Amino acid sequence: MGNNSTKYIFVTGGVVSSLGKGLASASIGALLESRGLRVTIQKLDPYINVDPGTMSPFQHGEVFVTDDGAETDLDLGHYERFISVRMTRFNNFTTGKIYNAVIQKERRGEYLGGTVQVIPHITDEIKESIRRIGRDVDVAIIEIGGTIGDIESLPFLEAIRQMRADEGKNNVLYIHLTLVPYIATAGELKTKPTQHSVKDLRAIGIQPDILLCRTDRLLSEELKRKIGLYCNVGGDCVITAKDVDCIYEVPIVYHQQRLDDKICELLGIWTRAPRLEAWERIVKGFRHPESDVRIKIVGKYVNLADSYKSLNESLAHAGIANSAKVIFDFVDSEELTSENVADRLCDGDGILVPGGFGKRGVEGKILAARYAREQKIPYFGICLGMQVAVIEYARNVAGLEKAHSTEFVPNTQDPVVHLIKEWLNPRTGELEQRDITSEKGGTMRLGAYPCVLQEGSMAFRAYGERDISERHRHRFEFNNQYLKVLEEAGLIFSGMSPDGGLVEMVEVGEHPWFVGCQFHPEFKSRPMAAHPLFRDFIGAALANKRSV
Repeated sequence: MGNNSTKYIFVTGGVVSSLGKGLASASIGALLESRGLRVTIQKLDPYINVDPGTMSPFQHGEVFVTDDGAETDLDLGHYERFISVRMTRFNNFTTGKIYNAVIQKERRGEYLGGTVQVIPHITDEIKESIRRIGRDVDVAIIEIGGTIGDIESLPFLEAIRQMRADEGKNNVLYIHLTLVPYIATAGELKTKPTQHSVKDLRAIGIQPDILLCRTDRLLSEELKRKIGLYCNVGGDCVITAKDVDCIYEVPIVYHQQRLDDKICELLGIWTRAPRLEAWERIVKGFRHPESDVRIKIVGKYVNLADSYKSLNESLAHAGIANSAKVIFDFVDSEELTSENVADRLCDGDGILVPGGFGKRGVEGKILAARYAREQKIPYFGICLGMQVAVIEYARNVAGLEKAHSTEFVPNTQDPVVHLIKEWLNPRTGELEQRDITSEKGGTMRLGAYPCVLQEGSMAFRAYGERDISERHRHRFEFNNQYLKVLEEAGLIFSGMSPDGGLVEMVEVGEHPWFVGCQFHPEFKSRPMAAHPLFRDFIGAALANKRSV
């Protein structure tokens, strides 16, 4: 870059929600990183929750967990999959977190004598959160959640409006993602929603520099000029954000329209040409698989795809690594019974049971684990998926017919899974303690924790090393009082915490591939580096398909 100033790119969205601001931000980050720039991305969410940790997946989609234990927006998963930077708690701020910080300062007397107001106190706090992540990078991309016109996002929009005056025009760029719908009855694309969205944005003092127009077909040059004229941007700054069947093609599509060139031009950045060969290989692998494999995903949030966003992407990464297309077959665990489990799962090449909370659908997950174990179908249990596998094994192999988790049956006769009450936090060196009366928000075992693998196990063969670190998000854990009885019954405890106090992974012997893990490996899978457990699970599913 030509100077030492951090460049800020602010991404907003209009017309409707779910246009893909997160993917757009991540793809811009990937393009700039491919040019040799140091990039980070931040999400500012307008909801009042401090974080999404206590929100239902049906409300917000999955909760993405960072190494440092932050429960964050799912868009941070996109950021990590598209750029090389590991996200932290400073990459996601909400209205709740901002207001909480300001109120704490007021209580400490930092505003003594003054009236605390949205402007300047809230907006200053927002700007400080933005500048904090921009200190050691060339470009900081800031995605503003919500839709232009929402009352909740106004303080964030005012803060980013002020940023151009604070940082200088050449250091701040506004990109607005909008919708250009195709009206079939009229046979044409309509630009009026985009015009009104930009009008609303300009009304609060922000003139977008670049428009990303989400549409299902390429915009003609004439249409781009029309949009540019009405929205006060150059025609070459109107970019088609065309629908694609592979999200990892988005950086390539943007580059083909010279979006990265225009960004660098407007911000005065001098860089090398982008290197997109790795992205091109990923898209080629996605588009031209040698085979396919069907995975039964038995969960309770199957009616909303975003609930398992990182999981779905991890399976896709593993498919690419195995030159296979992964076919997702979602099964509602509430609907599984002993009478229909075989019919619902028999055509699957592998069975995956993901995490979840609450009693609803648990017995269906237990049935899925039993079916996979008895029919020798590759099984991958994640978090709750490991716990139900343990419950199933305890009931049907070890003879503990009343085995359950205290999360679902507090007074169960054999609590093989129970509330984890204390653990050592490796990041702070402190002993964390919880009980049933603890608050729900931010009190789980969260973030990266070390795990020691048993040599010769399926897990060890997957990772190729003994000491690993994975991200966690759970409140319940295997009850070590049952370790010996289940071990004698044949269950393999292949991963443990370094002190041996917590079970991290279990396996079933004499099975092609049956692995459960207490952590969430999906948070660390990348398109260019599929997670080893997902990679080997899909490999085992392919082998199972060929053997039938």
